[in-house]
Amino acid sequence: MHLNNLAVKAAGCLAFLETVHGHANHKRDASPEDIRVLNEKWGTDWPFSGISTFAHLPHFKCLVEPDKSFDIGIIGAPFDTAVSYRTGARFGPRAIRSSAARQTSFRSFNPRAGINPYKSWADIVDCGDIPIAPFDNKLALKQMSEAYVELGRRAPTSKAAGYQGMSKLITLGGDHSVALPALRALKERYGQPISVLHFDAHLDTWHPAKYPSAWVDASETDAQSFFNHGSVFWLAGTEGLLGPNGTNVHAGLRTRLSGTDWTDLEEDTEQGWHRIAADDIDDIGVAKVIEIIMTKLGTERPVYLSLDIDVIDPGMAPATGTPEPGGWTTREVIRILRGIEGLNLVGADIVEVSPPYDDAGESTSLAAAQIVYEILTSMVKRGHREEQERLKLAAEESAKDEL
Repeated sequence: MHLNNLAVKAAGCLAFLETVHGHANHKRDASPEDIRVLNEKWGTDWPFSGISTFAHLPHFKCLVEPDKSFDIGIIGAPFDTAVSYRTGARFGPRAIRSSAARQTSFRSFNPRAGINPYKSWADIVDCGDIPIAPFDNKLALKQMSEAYVELGRRAPTSKAAGYQGMSKLITLGGDHSVALPALRALKERYGQPISVLHFDAHLDTWHPAKYPSAWVDASETDAQSFFNHGSVFWLAGTEGLLGPNGTNVHAGLRTRLSGTDWTDLEEDTEQGWHRIAADDIDDIGVAKVIEIIMTKLGTERPVYLSLDIDVIDPGMAPATGTPEPGGWTTREVIRILRGIEGLNLVGADIVEVSPPYDDAGESTSLAAAQIVYEILTSMVKRGHREEQERLKLAAEESAKDEL
């Protein structure tokens, strides 16, 4: 009798467990209408809610998802061991994403451009960060170079004519040295050197030997110390990555120079750069700065836009590795970016945001997030315009064929 009771209890427990297991593994058959309702109720984040991606964009670890396509990818490069003064920019991508939280797809119409970049034709995603070694700059450069090449192979989701069958990347730095691997990948991808529009307080075309050291032989061009944020465009020039003379532009310069004369500027000119000083804006105004940039770069030439946040005066953007008083205002920089929307941007970066030095209001990372928004807007607007032109030409050709 005792054994029979045990058998009954065991059978009951087994039935209970099977019931629980069945409920746990029950898959709800949701209809399209169910999904629509769920998205309507729960699919939108407030600016202060949700996981921290740039502007609440969908997040993919693009480097390990080779089948993921996109039109514009936001990629973080948390690297800062090539700086010459204050480190901390490795935390830049995280801070910029956090400050982009107020950018939401339902409230991001840009009235200056007549477009909401997040609700237009472009598939824009946050690709996460490149895992970059903080202990070995030679390895770090190799990692970044391979990452940009890998991402550069991605076909775009859309077919906008201006995208030439290619997706684009906007990098959140990181110190300014991240521009070198980005330019390497762009040259490989487009099969030609890329002109650079460089917003910065500093030249970043210094020969690496300008940093005094008895330990480095200036003839050792592969010395690890040569890879630094002040020599990034010197390195790019020696590798043949930059566009022809006169098609590379510095904007916002106010740096001190080496030695006792103007040699740095003479060498910069020899490397093919045109310079716009920070003081020039007082003499010629924003409109003329825009005109110079557009005249030098045009609307067809592939251009890489590299913006060091220290182009903005440290009174407005204090969180940067090499602050220089006397810079442009945040408004002036944004106004210039809006005025050059006609450029054929094939990539961009916003670098040198160093959050440990920011103020309580996150002024620097907020400025950086707004700058990314303006660059995104211009990329999307150009792609939309060129796609409309392509469709118009196709319709005209079709009409001719019918005649």
